[in-house]
Amino acid sequence: MDSVLLAKAAVMGIVEGLTEFLPISSTGHLILAGALLGMDDAKAKVFDIAIQTGAILAVIIVYWQKIRETLVQLPHQEQAQRFALNVLVAFFPAVILGLLFGKAIKAHLFTPVVVASAFIIGGLIILWAERRHSRAATAPRILSVDAMRWTDALKVGLVQCLAMIPGTSRSGATIIGAMLLGLSRKAATDFSFFLAIPTLIGAGVYSLYKERALLALSDLPMFGVGLLFSFISAWLCIRWLLRYIATHTFVGFAWYRIAFGIIVLLTAWTGTVQWVD
Repeated sequence: MDSVLLAKAAVMGIVEGLTEFLPISSTGHLILAGALLGMDDAKAKVFDIAIQTGAILAVIIVYWQKIRETLVQLPHQEQAQRFALNVLVAFFPAVILGLLFGKAIKAHLFTPVVVASAFIIGGLIILWAERRHSRAATAPRILSVDAMRWTDALKVGLVQCLAMIPGTSRSGATIIGAMLLGLSRKAATDFSFFLAIPTLIGAGVYSLYKERALLALSDLPMFGVGLLFSFISAWLCIRWLLRYIATHTFVGFAWYRIAFGIIVLLTAWTGTVQWVD
C-alpha cells in the first residue's frame, strides 16, 4: 500500500475525529481536506463516511459507564428504558428523511453557496442562541438526559435533520437545538453524543453496503488507518469538549463557522475546491 496514501488517510481521520462532535461541520472540513489532498473521488466519499465509525467508538468508550448501565438495567428499569427509547425516537426522523430525500439533497444542495450559507447562518444562530441562553431569567428545564421526555427527544431528532444540508453540522444542530428546547448545555451535548451512535453507525453501514462495488480488499489498510486516527482524535476531542463546555460558551465556534463560510466561498470562486459532486 502506498505510504503517501496512508498518510493522507491518517490526516483525513484526524480531521474527521476533531470536527465530528464540534459544532463546525465535519462534512465541510472533509470536503476541503479531501480536495487539498486529492482524495475527492467516489471511493473517498465512502471513506469519509466509513471512518465516522472510529469517532463513534470514541464516544462509546467515553460514555461506556452510562451505556453499560443502560444495557444492564434495560429489561427491568424504567429510567433505562425511557433513555433508550428517547435515543431511538430522536434517531427515527433522520432515517425516514434520509431515505426519502438523501439523493435529492446530494443532487441539489451540494453547492458552494449552500455550504457557505449553512456555515454562516449556523454561526449566526449559535451567536443568537448563546445570547438568548445567557439572558434567560430561569434555569434550563432539563439538566440531565435522564430527565428528557420522548417529545423532547423527537424535537431534537427533527432538528438533527437540518444537518442533511451540507455545512450545517449534526452536532451543532442537535446541541444548539436542544439548548433552545430547554436542555442545559451539558445535557444537550451529552444527548448529541448518544444520538450520534446510531446515526453515524447507520450512515456508515448504509454507505458501505450501497457503494460496496467501489471497494476492494486492497482498501483495508487505508480504511484501517483512517478509522484509527479518527478514533484517537475524536477521543481527545470529546474529552476536551466536555471540560470546555463546563466554563465556556459556543461563541468561538460561531465566529469560526462564519470565517469558514467565507473560506468556502473563496475556494469555490478561485476553483481551489470542487464543492460539487
